[in-house]
Amino acid sequence: MKFSGKTFLLCFLTTFVLASAFAQDKDVDIPFYHVWVNSPHGDFTGEPFAHWNEDGEVPKSCAACHSTTGRLDFLGADGSEAWVVESSTPIEEGVQCVACHNQVAMHLTEVTFPSGKTVVREEADARCMNCHSGRESGNSVRAAIEEAGVPDDQVSSDLHFLNVHYATAAVSRFGAEAGGGFEYDGKSYMEFFYHDDYATQCNDCHSPHSTEVRVQLCTDCHQGVTEFEDIAAIRSTEGDFDGDGDEQEGIKYEIEGLRESLFSAITTYATDVAGSSIAYGNGYPYFFNDKNGNGTADGDEMARSNGYSSWTPRLLKAAYNYQVATKDHGAFVHNPQYVIQLLNDSIQDLGEQVSVPSTARPE
Repeated sequence: MKFSGKTFLLCFLTTFVLASAFAQDKDVDIPFYHVWVNSPHGDFTGEPFAHWNEDGEVPKSCAACHSTTGRLDFLGADGSEAWVVESSTPIEEGVQCVACHNQVAMHLTEVTFPSGKTVVREEADARCMNCHSGRESGNSVRAAIEEAGVPDDQVSSDLHFLNVHYATAAVSRFGAEAGGGFEYDGKSYMEFFYHDDYATQCNDCHSPHSTEVRVQLCTDCHQGVTEFEDIAAIRSTEGDFDGDGDEQEGIKYEIEGLRESLFSAITTYATDVAGSSIAYGNGYPYFFNDKNGNGTADGDEMARSNGYSSWTPRLLKAAYNYQVATKDHGAFVHNPQYVIQLLNDSIQDLGEQVSVPSTARPE
């Protein structure tokens, strides 16, 4: 029996409709769905995805990492030009399965950071790094200072705070290879932090679908670690970096001590040298005029119109590195040496003008 083209098409459409109807009567099992939907990537109501709800769309400048449509556009996985987002995208999409499980993302072999530096990365976590590498770099800080063209301790209206962005794990992990922090001239900085043979990729330590830390993997080598909070007590690098006299505390606490010392130096410098008190708040633009003198942006101090503006080159470098150390909450695991070096060098650079504690850096 022979079939005409029209007959074949009719049979095909009939089969498709029947199959579709049958599929609707069955539960579709999407692997890892319940794990993902309860993760930060699946939380459509969270700030990373709901921030633009009132606008009704995610702008091009943010869509590559804050919407699935934008992610596919950025990668060129939708057939468009790669490494550029062509239009704004729908809100509340989250990071869906196809954002990471597509032929482009799964075959990435390198990642270019905001510094312009490119890291060859043929491992699976290259697909994570694009969106965890920040939006600024040490190079952008340096360029802003060069453009302002003023001495280290002169306030310039042309200088503004540059925010590295959020969840910048790749910046920490690859250190000087990524150039995410402001690295001072004449200093050497840690490159990629090689933990061990069993923890070289993001998903070696994190569940790729829930993003939760696989604490049980730590227990094989680190005795006494039974839950996430115990990781803070781990250290392998010797030295009292924050100068508090305790060489046994976990490396996380060394970093926290240095962050506190750096912020203290920043506030002193801002008042004594820049001539305007500074406060920090957990919201854009992060550094504000400190009207009540408590060092914390609270109440109406958090208004964008109250953003700190008395920037000198020296102060901008230090504030940028403070933010780098602040916005990767796992920096003490990802690359503690690099973050300690950034913090120490920022403290000691401010020490050229104000009194600072004695701190140390791993070489």
